[in-house]
Amino acid sequence: MTSPQTYPYPQARQFASQLPVERTRLSHALRSEWTKIWSVRSTMWTLGVMLVLVIGINLLIVVPIANSSDTSVPVLAPGLFGLLLGQLAVITLGVLVISSEYGTGMIRTTFTSCPQRSRVLAAKAIVFFAVSFVTTTVACLVTAVVSWSVTSGKDVLSYDGDSTQPGVVIRDGVTTASGSEWLGATVGVGLYVALLGLLALAVGTLLRHSAGAVTTMLGVVLLPLLVAIFLPDSLDSLRENLIRFSSPNSLASLYRIPMIGSDDQTGLLQLIVLACVTAATLGAAFVTVNVRDV
Repeated sequence: MTSPQTYPYPQARQFASQLPVERTRLSHALRSEWTKIWSVRSTMWTLGVMLVLVIGINLLIVVPIANSSDTSVPVLAPGLFGLLLGQLAVITLGVLVISSEYGTGMIRTTFTSCPQRSRVLAAKAIVFFAVSFVTTTVACLVTAVVSWSVTSGKDVLSYDGDSTQPGVVIRDGVTTASGSEWLGATVGVGLYVALLGLLALAVGTLLRHSAGAVTTMLGVVLLPLLVAIFLPDSLDSLRENLIRFSSPNSLASLYRIPMIGSDDQTGLLQLIVLACVTAATLGAAFVTVNVRDV
């Protein structure tokens, strides 16, 4: 019996790609998410609807009062009414940024190309926040300029009603807007709506369902104010807090026309509370996206 012969097979060489390989970073994920958010129609539709609502409703309000001598309302306040509807478009976009990928199964391709799921979610959050903040702030700046050009400069002495309303700034006998009012009605409102949209993105990550996440966010925006209306007098403290931190009153405070509370509200407290809630929900989304299967 002969022993099997062995042949000196050449050792397989380790594969080395001829193409330059670059280690992926957050900047690559940001570029990918930037391309994705502008390559879907939902982005253009939601942002377009938001711009039409915010600017269009503002024009419908300020044009009829152009010749009015009423000085009882802050100069920049007309921009609020379009924003009450416009914020819903930003919330919808925030949900769709993540839930649409779960709905189509595209999220599997995304996580295959970038296994670091936290990096993907961080890139989505950064890109969406930047887009929504800039778009909302620009829309609010347009409405503020239009409102100021129409409603400022009115003579207070010629007005028969009470011209000393809260939030109304009077300088040299005519109505105008202070620097803090401009900051609140533009950057402050843009920041608040962008945070609300970021909260919607976090809810969309947790629920992974577009209709469920949008419905949940509508409840977050509208329910506190509706519940507060039907609360009995014995729960007056709870009712006041629900109204104070509801989205409509928070936006109204940034325009210096709060629904309740002291007249010197600037909306800063509501901004801080929303930032804390958004950070906590986003943290839960980061934990969930790493431990849950797709």
